[in-house]
Amino acid sequence: MGLSSLTVSNNRKHIVVVFISLVFILKIALISCANQESQIYTVHLGKRQHDDPKLVTDSHHDILGSLLGSKEASRESMIYSYRHGFSGFSAKLTSSQARELSENPHVVHVTRSKNMKLTTTRVSDYLGLTSTAPTGLVHDTDMGSDAIIGIVDSGIWPGSKSFNDNGLGPIPARWKGQCVSGEGFNASMCNRKLIGATYYAKGLARKYKGAFKAAEKDEAMSPLDKVGHGTHCASTAAGSFVQNANYLGLGQGTARGSAPRARVAAYKVCWNNEECFTPDILKAMDHAMRDGVDVLSLSLGSEIPLDFEVDRSDFAIAAFHAVMKGITVVCAGGNDGPETQTISNVAPWIITVGATTMDREFFTPITLGNNVTVLGQEGLYIGEEVGFTDLIYFDDLTKADFEAGKAKGKILFTFLTDRSTDQIAEFAKSKGVVGIIIATKPIDLIEPGTAGIASARVDYEIGMDILLYLQTTKFPKAKISPTKTFVGRPSATKVARFSSRGPNSISPAILKPDIAAPGVGILAAVPTGVGYEFMSGTSMATPVVTGIVALLKQKRPDWSPAAIRSALVTTAFQTDPSGEPIAAEGSPRKIADPFDYGGGLVNPGKVADPGLVYDMGHDEYVHYLCSAGYEDISISKLLGKVYTCPSPTPSMLDVNLPSITIPYLSQEITITRTVTNVGPVGSVYKAVIEPPLGINLQVSPKTLEFGPNTKKITFTVKVSTTHRVNTDYHFGSLTWTDNGAHNVRIPLSVRTRVLNFKI
Repeated sequence: MGLSSLTVSNNRKHIVVVFISLVFILKIALISCANQESQIYTVHLGKRQHDDPKLVTDSHHDILGSLLGSKEASRESMIYSYRHGFSGFSAKLTSSQARELSENPHVVHVTRSKNMKLTTTRVSDYLGLTSTAPTGLVHDTDMGSDAIIGIVDSGIWPGSKSFNDNGLGPIPARWKGQCVSGEGFNASMCNRKLIGATYYAKGLARKYKGAFKAAEKDEAMSPLDKVGHGTHCASTAAGSFVQNANYLGLGQGTARGSAPRARVAAYKVCWNNEECFTPDILKAMDHAMRDGVDVLSLSLGSEIPLDFEVDRSDFAIAAFHAVMKGITVVCAGGNDGPETQTISNVAPWIITVGATTMDREFFTPITLGNNVTVLGQEGLYIGEEVGFTDLIYFDDLTKADFEAGKAKGKILFTFLTDRSTDQIAEFAKSKGVVGIIIATKPIDLIEPGTAGIASARVDYEIGMDILLYLQTTKFPKAKISPTKTFVGRPSATKVARFSSRGPNSISPAILKPDIAAPGVGILAAVPTGVGYEFMSGTSMATPVVTGIVALLKQKRPDWSPAAIRSALVTTAFQTDPSGEPIAAEGSPRKIADPFDYGGGLVNPGKVADPGLVYDMGHDEYVHYLCSAGYEDISISKLLGKVYTCPSPTPSMLDVNLPSITIPYLSQEITITRTVTNVGPVGSVYKAVIEPPLGINLQVSPKTLEFGPNTKKITFTVKVSTTHRVNTDYHFGSLTWTDNGAHNVRIPLSVRTRVLNFKI
């Protein structure tokens, strides 16, 4: 009996083992089949080897045709040929074909298609970008009338008043782009303001195997923006003057972009609010380089883990080629804050933007029965006042109470930690509640409620005050008034909670973000009946900076993208325009540091006259690539010529950035920087140091004298630590000052590592 039982048991074990083995083999087979299914891959070939775009495309077919067996097969497989700003192509390939192509000596690297995500009436006045001033950046550039801004986003709504071309002269002669007709969009809708509008959907089509049904997704196969994100960003950067713009009476004023007379070229690459595929983005950037844009604005981003710039990032490579052509690339830093190391778009040739609040807020007054009024924040209530009525606490009610109608006609109060505010509001409305007050953590978003009842949001501190009133009052009552706009004091600037933070997770010695700008509650154009809506995100902060860059590019046409970035960083505010220190929302709130806002809050009043710039060009970017450990062959292909990194490998700490970030300091080191005088000849600057806590700094020379024949000066900074244990980052600054006319400030971020975790 026992032996028989053992035998049966063992036989069952054998059967189970065989079954599991078959399942495992079947899974491997399925994975193998999936790997052989063709997908879109992008093949990067670096710098163009021909000036004629046709020859560039022919060379792409030569490479792909040799793999697939014929030029005809190559034409069927290839979806894009990148032939203007750089060389490369996107094609439908199997994984084995992609691996084989990656071994081709002409190929920099091969990457699979990736989906990236989309990350006003007050902003310009808040930053001092006034059009009526007799001097200044806006005045001196005719509000950017000769600048061309490329917006790579979800398209454009041409009917918005923000894109009227009243008073604009002819389109700049250098413009080579076009407007493309499509569903709901006619090329004739373009004008002297909206000078370009195209769309890119081959990457999208591949995902849906050619069966993307635009109408079902509330989309249009054209440059027409059905999402609103691209229109909002374009009008924030370069919207024309529109009087009495508002959202249902809130934020009323004159809407305008940072560069209100700049020209807009819209490149639609994002669909259905979330689908932005890298092959489409690259083709848009390739065309933008051909078309003649001065600045590219991309409110798009990736999530952690980020792609390495040369070996894996399609986007960073395209941006590199744009910068090498003198086109400044401005990108959103992402909305994954306030956690550290969440910043995206971190390549040193990109200007990466964080988001702040500004001095405009929207408060929803809540008056309790004891005549104490508290102010709800962040949510918008546009409706009739709900007069004094009974105030009840959610936790005091049971499901049966709600079903019995005990909440009907009353205002409901609740604390919310893990439920959606819209969900709880919808529930409350379904039970006859006339208003809801929600105590929740701040999120720094300005958005209307969707439930159709009076609603207000407060933080936990105010929530506890309301709860105390509820629990100590026999018949508690409250009323909720419509949201009101408050401008100026007492609203101090802070880095938004959602704004992604440094340090840079790919190269910690490269400070990111570079700069911050208002990105909370930005009122700008949208394709809806109301015409203007509030949006929040680093997506909204990015076009604020883009417009300022366009003005600066027109004012200083000989400045490189790096010089422009330097001017933004070194002139930035560390206090808001009212003089208050800029805070950073988080847990807990703190004074902002370089990982929150880079150099600080953008200061357009000073940016055109920084005095000195930390410039970078071809050699400095190659220095970075070598210091980051990229192989000579990859760098050579990227540059389009043979290049060998020097030995010993240069230090990333010496990349000529307008910042010094030292992630691993254990012993004394010497860092080098070079500044270029863009101010008066004969200027003399002295060093002013604010050292990070426990860090010793010695600058040599301490004085910089720019004579008639001296345009650039190199200085060194010796850095050592007094800490005897590992520390977190401490922050300071180095400022070159010429007795007040110019204060050229760069942030310092230093972390002591007695024991280095990187071996």
